[in-house]
Amino acid sequence: MAGKGSELSLVWSRPPGFAAGAVACESSGGESPCQLCSAHHLSVCGVLAETGLRRLNAISDQREFTPGETLAREGDPATQLFNITSGVIRVHKLLPDGRRQIIGFLFPGDFLGLATGDRYAFSAEAITKGSACRFSRKAYQRLLVELPELETSLLERTANDLRIAQDQLLLLGRKTAIERLASFLLDLSNRDRRAGGEGVEIALPMTRAEIADYLGLTTETVSRVTSRLKARGVIRLLTMHSLRIVKPAELAALAGFETPPA
Repeated sequence: MAGKGSELSLVWSRPPGFAAGAVACESSGGESPCQLCSAHHLSVCGVLAETGLRRLNAISDQREFTPGETLAREGDPATQLFNITSGVIRVHKLLPDGRRQIIGFLFPGDFLGLATGDRYAFSAEAITKGSACRFSRKAYQRLLVELPELETSLLERTANDLRIAQDQLLLLGRKTAIERLASFLLDLSNRDRRAGGEGVEIALPMTRAEIADYLGLTTETVSRVTSRLKARGVIRLLTMHSLRIVKPAELAALAGFETPPA
């Protein structure tokens, strides 16, 4: 893992024309731009004091992306890493027969990300317009040695990602369709609370087909289960891409939890 004498392999590619539009962060009014970032408290860099943030900012620049843009390609050399500051990314792998399996969605504060080798283990594409801080893998590795608190934060995030991966295996292997969708909505609710929201009105920037792919279901099944949750009064659809959780306790029970997870 990260640290002196070890290798940190990161999963984000540098697509053609990547440098276009990339802008180095500028300090404003004496404050570190990292402190002004709305995703700072959600990110691995949230543990750093002012000095550490300025050192981190010195090796970063800002990358903006648009919907549908490919940000990483499976198999490409892994030379960059990113910290998502706005927008939503989908992460997927292609199966030998050409089918796509979505293995995760990334939101502001998420780190993209750790891998076991020098090439990207999956592809990443933007679902929405957004931005991220870009770092050279080698420069970031050097900084981890100098800022052990950042390394510890990154390792904690990695451990949490492993737990999420284990939960996903349980979801795909054992849970029913309604348990899968309820679990997914609860996860989005928890993310919203961590970002400072109430966890009640949930944005769904991904399509139902993408949700189905992630949950190992068909689009028709996702639509049918969504209609069941709506009919039971557990959720209320607000728009094509947002809903309101009306009965969080019942949603948690349907997901297999006694109470909504914190």
